[in-house]
Amino acid sequence: MSVLVPPAHLIGSDLQVPCADGLERRYVNLDYAASTPVLAKVWEVVEAFVPWYSSVHRGSGAKSQISTAAYEQARLVVAGFLGASDASVVFVRNTTEAVNVLATALAPHARVLSTPVEHHANMLPWRRHDLRMLPFTSSADELLEVTRDALRSERIDLLAVTGASNVTGEVWPLEPLAELAHAHGAQIFVDAAQLAPHRAIAMADAGIDHLALSGHKLYAPFGAGALVSRVPLEGDPLLHGGGAIKLVTLDDVVWADAPDRFEAGSPNVIGAVAFAAACDTLEQLGMDAVADRERALCARLHAGLDGIAGLTRLALWPVHDERVGVASFTLQGYKAQDLAERLSDEYAIGVRHGCFCAHPLITRLLQVPEAEAQWLQAELRSGREPELPGAVRASIGLGTTVADIDALTGALDELSRRR
Repeated sequence: MSVLVPPAHLIGSDLQVPCADGLERRYVNLDYAASTPVLAKVWEVVEAFVPWYSSVHRGSGAKSQISTAAYEQARLVVAGFLGASDASVVFVRNTTEAVNVLATALAPHARVLSTPVEHHANMLPWRRHDLRMLPFTSSADELLEVTRDALRSERIDLLAVTGASNVTGEVWPLEPLAELAHAHGAQIFVDAAQLAPHRAIAMADAGIDHLALSGHKLYAPFGAGALVSRVPLEGDPLLHGGGAIKLVTLDDVVWADAPDRFEAGSPNVIGAVAFAAACDTLEQLGMDAVADRERALCARLHAGLDGIAGLTRLALWPVHDERVGVASFTLQGYKAQDLAERLSDEYAIGVRHGCFCAHPLITRLLQVPEAEAQWLQAELRSGREPELPGAVRASIGLGTTVADIDALTGALDELSRRR
């Protein structure tokens, strides 16, 4: 099937790595959910831009003017990629910083409604406000039901949810959630770190007010991310300093408007240019085509994993068709770290292991007893380092092939027979 042909060249796709037996094998990258490789076209854009790189916004020299134009054009490209031509784009380092920027800008004592399945980046920053948590749910319909009930019961200012789980891959029903939020006077924020590389996003059509994403998960790992807001962002900035102000006196400050207010200090111009180049390249590939190709690979991955004796694939919503290319699992007889190391050392397969910055969700999925969870917490507070329960995660992207999927499932099948 032509849909399974890799649609873009990624730097390092033919890398050979040493294995424990002394032989070199082609590296099978199944860790896209953590950081993606670099698109060749992104690298070409960066190489062409670097000679022109300079400070931005207040320089009169030719290089400064060209850099400023490229930096500001990058905002338009990112907004266009997300279907949000009316949005303000604040460049940051990553999704984590974007969430912190928004959390700081919210009015003091704002009420935030979120869920226990979020990445820590979309959980911890909201705790400076009045954070309300929804319960775990077993389906998208149940999520919509409990969200509706929570919004009806009290005033909520912001609903903060993931776009796709970085642990189990479920794509969330963002448009219905946005409709619910708006119907009850709330705004909606979406952590799109795992959604943006895999699915087309149309913020305006879906009614999304704020969204965060990372370049390093979008084939442009040059240290840039963005907070994209379709409603005014006027609160306090996370960082205080030059570039974020209109005027400073000895006892007062007049902040600049967004996005400048939230970009204190010298910005990551090259990162923004790379980020925009990745968005351009993905648009040229066509996000619908990217999604179709991934669905075929994902179906093969899930079918292969489900056929391995002793392997348990983790799912938040077991009956849910729409998932990005992420699969987390455990294999009977192996601890997560040991299994990941065996895959690397013996088969040159790169996966992720641990809790994936989602401790409450992993605790739930692995059915960790409450007594064990409390013991782990006490041990950590005492300065000891107990081994945390965890899983292995395989994640796919633009460079993934059928051969990569089969290499993983074949290796896991072999290992399952050895235990």
